[in-house]
Amino acid sequence: MSSLTMSVRLAVLHVLGILSLTCSSSGSELSVPVPISCGTRAADLPDSAQRVLCPANCSLWKMSVFGSGVYASVSSVCGAGVHSGIIGVSGGPLEIQKRQGRTNYLSSFAHGIQSQTLSRWSASFTVARAISSPMEVSSQTSSSSTPASGPVKKTVKKNLKKPPAAENRDCQVDIALLLDGSYHIGQRRFNLQKNFIGRLAAMLKVGPDGPRVGVVQASESPRTEFYLGNYSMPKDVIFALKEVAYIGGNTNTGKAILYAVRNFFNPEYGVRRGHPRIIVAFVDGWPSDNLEDAAVMARESGINVFVVSVAKPIPEEMGLVRDQDYMKKAVCKDNGFFTMSMPSWFSTNKFVKPLAQKLCSLDQLLCSKTCYNSVNLGFLIDGSSSVGDANFRLVLSLLSSIARNFDISDIGSRVGAIQFTYDQRLEFGFNEHTRKDDALRAIQNIPYMSGGTATGDAITYAVENLFQPRTMGMGKKYLIIVTDGQSYDDVRGPAIAAQRTGITVFSVGVAWAPMEDLRAMASEPKDTHTFFTREFTGLEQFEQPIVRGICRDFTESN
Repeated sequence: MSSLTMSVRLAVLHVLGILSLTCSSSGSELSVPVPISCGTRAADLPDSAQRVLCPANCSLWKMSVFGSGVYASVSSVCGAGVHSGIIGVSGGPLEIQKRQGRTNYLSSFAHGIQSQTLSRWSASFTVARAISSPMEVSSQTSSSSTPASGPVKKTVKKNLKKPPAAENRDCQVDIALLLDGSYHIGQRRFNLQKNFIGRLAAMLKVGPDGPRVGVVQASESPRTEFYLGNYSMPKDVIFALKEVAYIGGNTNTGKAILYAVRNFFNPEYGVRRGHPRIIVAFVDGWPSDNLEDAAVMARESGINVFVVSVAKPIPEEMGLVRDQDYMKKAVCKDNGFFTMSMPSWFSTNKFVKPLAQKLCSLDQLLCSKTCYNSVNLGFLIDGSSSVGDANFRLVLSLLSSIARNFDISDIGSRVGAIQFTYDQRLEFGFNEHTRKDDALRAIQNIPYMSGGTATGDAITYAVENLFQPRTMGMGKKYLIIVTDGQSYDDVRGPAIAAQRTGITVFSVGVAWAPMEDLRAMASEPKDTHTFFTREFTGLEQFEQPIVRGICRDFTESN
């Protein structure tokens, strides 16, 4: 067939597809996918078109695709379907969801399609696999010359009696599964690996409100096979895995982890806000590159890395292994929980359930970023003469009870404290007590200073001496100021300067502390960041409101 004939044929199919969609949209609902051409763009479709049918061999045509996961509406719908891995050479139905326009559509190469970048477009869309429902089956049958009698109704009834397995709503995690697609694993074991992951998805009971999984293939260069938002049922994940083609190349697992951290966990691709994020890296033999730097970035990004090693190197091969401790360095924490070893891909059934249980053990996902394990809490404590030693102990009791709510560790939240009068004293920095018991003990043991009150200078001192990048964790910064009286210096300017550096300020006033100063120091909204009580014995009531305020601010900023 000449190129001219193919071009004419494509143009005719394109027009017929649009006409078909226009006619179908006049009905009350699209019950079956409407045929379109390979070149049909999302912008060409009427708003009512949600299901389309792509022809075979679209990958042979030159289709314009802009974006990855979320596509600009100027893109070919079938091209997006091929790029996302939902349809292959044989074509098939697609579910289309139209979205608002956006900026910065990303390019990527997947399933033989190179998508392009686009700085901005007015409308977007995503594609997913179209699943036929029982009602759709019955409507197709009743359109034939044979009356839709007993057999059809019986089929529908039978289907309704067998709903899909319920998603596991107690395991709301977002998981990137990194397949080993290297030369080392080979085609046969690669297929066994895909079978294992399919059984894992079924055991997890993936779903929109349960676990979500996506797949990245690790080889010479990583490749996203499908994102978290592409498939919401175990059977769809299993079907998509069958379409994943083996790449071959070096086992660059570290490169794949970095790629997943930087590109995979994006809200546009189905990642949920506030849900634990997990990377499971499958390694057949040993990796070709270094995993340590990638693991550090994953931990700092709040992602839990698991490593599943299959067919460990035999003694004669150990000389070829770049880093024999790669598993310990790659995982979230070297405590045995984040690693698993399987002898081969030929005996994996007994490992499916234990791995699924680990991935759903939310309380043990130590690297997940939450308001409890990803904050730097700085306490600025008034030690002036008007406080007195007994009341000073009540202040320390409040701060200790606040700190007790957080997961203080070297990879979690951190606590630091400054006491001030006219002078300032750094009681301890963020990196001095990285065990919770030690931190709580350090707070309780702070000795009372006595003196005047210069709160403004103390805030400046905290910014310059406590909130130092080299001593803090990677979390957000919070400063809790407790004072009982009028400051002799200006507090508004230093507080604004602190907030400009990213510090959220809570002010707690007692007795004669002026409300005007407290509100001037506090972050916005003032009402939820300012607390006051006449008596020191009333401080304890502020523990939970302050903790909830920290968590609210943390969630809104992530």
